[in-house]
Amino acid sequence: MIRFTNVSKRYPGGFEALTNISFHMEKGAMAFLTGHSGAGKSTLLKLIALIERCTRGQIFLDGENVSDIHRRRIPYIRRKIGFIFQDHHLLYDRTVYDNVALPLVIAGYRHQDIGRRVRAALDKLGLLSKERMYPITLSGGEQQRVGIARAVVNKPMLLLADEPTGNLDPDLSREIMQLFGLFNEVGVSVLIATHDVELIHSMDYPVLALDHGRLAATAEDYA
Repeated sequence: MIRFTNVSKRYPGGFEALTNISFHMEKGAMAFLTGHSGAGKSTLLKLIALIERCTRGQIFLDGENVSDIHRRRIPYIRRKIGFIFQDHHLLYDRTVYDNVALPLVIAGYRHQDIGRRVRAALDKLGLLSKERMYPITLSGGEQQRVGIARAVVNKPMLLLADEPTGNLDPDLSREIMQLFGLFNEVGVSVLIATHDVELIHSMDYPVLALDHGRLAATAEDYA
């Protein structure tokens, strides 16, 4: 599903966030991405989601080389990806339903299909009764669930999560991680960036460890 070959990312001004990263994550796998603050976790996820472009190397997503893909192709590639943020990035002037529906509206789905998919996603996340509520009225855990529903509503092949439990207590963190495990069980590839070492150790998934922009283990560990 994801293959990095000698990938580096240098920002204007000379800061190199990632250096010669190589790894392979199989389709249908789930893995954690960890490392200290500033290790390059968010940058790596942004390269996969084509929010950033790499400076050197090659990135393959579902068999396609996306390293120098034309920008007109990017929206089509992103339809395969669900992205979950630590701070939710919800629209607080829109209802839960509208927040989850947004990716489908942008993609041009029919009204009937949008309603069916949104309610299915909300039901899966235990939020169906809150579809007409506004995010500001929800708890932190519920807001994160809305973010997850929005990420999975278009049935992506790949879920990327950037510190999805960073603002949650330990019990809610485990609950959110178990949800990711459930999505993985039905074939969705999942890559989660987190610095919660205790949570990582409590779950039996491979770990990609970054240290100052470099991979701290061999690619074979994640194949």
